[in-house]
Amino acid sequence: MATFTELFRWQDILDIAIVAVIVHQIISIVRGTRSLQMLVGICVLIVVYFAARVFELATLMWLMQTFFSSLLLIVIIVFQQDIRRALTQVGRTPFHGGTGFVAKNIDEIVGAAKYLSKRKIGALMVMERDIALSEYVETGFVLDASLTKELLIAIFMPVSPLHDGGVIIDKGKIHSAACILPLTQNPYINKRYGTRHRAAIGISEETDAVVIVVSEETQEISLVRHGALTTMGDEMTLMNNLRAIFTSNQPSSLSWKNWFPIK
Repeated sequence: MATFTELFRWQDILDIAIVAVIVHQIISIVRGTRSLQMLVGICVLIVVYFAARVFELATLMWLMQTFFSSLLLIVIIVFQQDIRRALTQVGRTPFHGGTGFVAKNIDEIVGAAKYLSKRKIGALMVMERDIALSEYVETGFVLDASLTKELLIAIFMPVSPLHDGGVIIDKGKIHSAACILPLTQNPYINKRYGTRHRAAIGISEETDAVVIVVSEETQEISLVRHGALTTMGDEMTLMNNLRAIFTSNQPSSLSWKNWFPIK
């Protein structure tokens, strides 16, 4: 009788490793988004289908079979944003050299957000990461200016011709202002959030950008990533979150460092 080691080939190890990477990436992409709920819903339907087969519920089984015959098309339609984001992540280099952010840049951004919040001035600041925001830069005005609290405040002042739209920050510089960003299509977004918040969520769904949005109505400062909006209780919370994202040398989700960490 063949032993376990004789039956277990090196190809099987490679096969399991590849599947594990794919599953890990799928979970990373849908985690914290409405797609996770949809994925759970599909799993529930699969369980219902097998239950219908076990208990020989002919009508229910026919209904489930009809649904699953079009499952591929349904998945593409429902998860189109997540699929697009996943393909973009697959296409980027795993040896990305960083975003160019330093602690001083974060201090300037947090300082501007605090100032604008206290004066009930709305703001939308988009920090580029691995995925380029070139198509959104083209919708605004290129500044290529130093990242300072004073300039950010001046841009979002109501009297400024650049205050509408978002500011895109890249490699520690204010790249462009008054950029038009895509609005989220998520129907479950709280009704109290307006266009600015929906644009912040929308750009974070399309890319891996980190977004800070300041509400002129509630004075709330929110951090948005991967389609999830989190209200920051105070400036220290915001600063700690940004430092954790930009200055902790976090590798990309597809980086070899995620799978083989150096001790």
